[in-house]
Amino acid sequence: MVQLGYFTIDTQDIDKARAFYGALFGWRFDEAQSHTAYAHVADTQPPFGFVKVERPKNNEHLYFRVDDVDALCERVAELGGKAAVPSDGRSGRTAVVEDDQGVSFSLWQPAPGF
Repeated sequence: MVQLGYFTIDTQDIDKARAFYGALFGWRFDEAQSHTAYAHVADTQPPFGFVKVERPKNNEHLYFRVDDVDALCERVAELGGKAAVPSDGRSGRTAVVEDDQGVSFSLWQPAPGF
């Protein structure tokens, strides 16, 4: 079975990404593995980080599993991002959001059994 082993999220500004996602999700960063063009998120599975690029491609679309989509949509707006109105589906409640640099991702509050 092939599984995701590591991934990176493109960003134009590493410091802004660290501040936004740290405030939104409470992520901490591993300073020993980070530098001006890369920030490694500590204690995650699978492991991942942010990489500085001139123009983010954002070809992937990530869904972050959360406990309360509505509360985090409000937090996204407080942090300078944008959030769509959450919607409900068979797999749970989701909302597409953007960080304060325009990178799009989704918040997903799974339905029971997912």
